Amino acid sequence: MTMHLARGLTLINTTKRKKKRKITKNQMENYEKRWREHNKHMRQQHLHTHQLTLKEYIDYCHGEYKPKVKIEAVMNTPWHHVEGTYRRETPEYKSLSTENSFSPCTKREPMVYTGERKLIGIATMHKSNMVPVFADDDDKTGKRQATEIAKMRRN
Repeated sequence: MTMHLARGLTLINTTKRKKKRKITKNQMENYEKRWREHNKHMRQQHLHTHQLTLKEYIDYCHGEYKPKVKIEAVMNTPWHHVEGTYRRETPEYKSLSTENSFSPCTKREPMVYTGERKLIGIATMHKSNMVPVFADDDDKTGKRQATEIAKMRRN
């Protein structure tokens, strides 16, 4: 078995790297104006940690900015346990002991027909409508009732 690359794949990187363009004075003034608006908006939203320097803002606009993770911000999250916080003490209740009773694992009694009439079988009346077929006093085998159900089914 030979080792080949799949069709269309190559190991040679032929893409040219983009050179950083120098920012003109007009662009710099535009960036400064938008940077001040950004920082003002962050202060209004009470997000002071999201304010950026001018260089960081320009990198942010070009998609090159990587935010710094501040440990203090992580420590002040509401789900982080801080010493001295109030915790409600809840009493522990023991679950019901089943030492003397073995009720969940008892065997179920088998279902047995206890009626007076003799059950001959089960017939299908319509689609999945199951109907019991009984033997009566005048019809000991239950043949008559079974034929009636069969005739109803075909009508």
